[in-house]
Amino acid sequence: QLQLVESGGGLVQPGGSLRLSCAASGSTGDYHAIGWFRQAPGKEREGVSCIDLSSNNTSYSGPVKGRFTISRDNAKNTVYLQMNSLKPEDTAIYYCAAAYYCSGNVARMNLWGKGTLVTVSS
Repeated sequence: QLQLVESGGGLVQPGGSLRLSCAASGSTGDYHAIGWFRQAPGKEREGVSCIDLSSNNTSYSGPVKGRFTISRDNAKNTVYLQMNSLKPEDTAIYYCAAAYYCSGNVARMNLWGKGTLVTVSS
């Protein structure tokens, strides 16, 4: 029943900020984690950040730690990814995904959104 829809992507200059949203419709059920992943042209999809919906514990990959912040709004059933100090290498399609627990492993994520494109360029 759960569906995930990403939004908020677009074109931003290096050093700029962007806020992505992952809106969930339906109950999360047994999915206790929402993660953000990204896939740049010619590269494999990689984990960016994850939030545990039970504990609110968060995790970040090395390249984004200190620049990105994951959060959630339970009332809106939405998870956000605030991206600051963006770099050209952050350019990618960003996906949110649901899983039973947080993991940076693409294979462990069970339900995916369709993605939103983030382009960082001057």
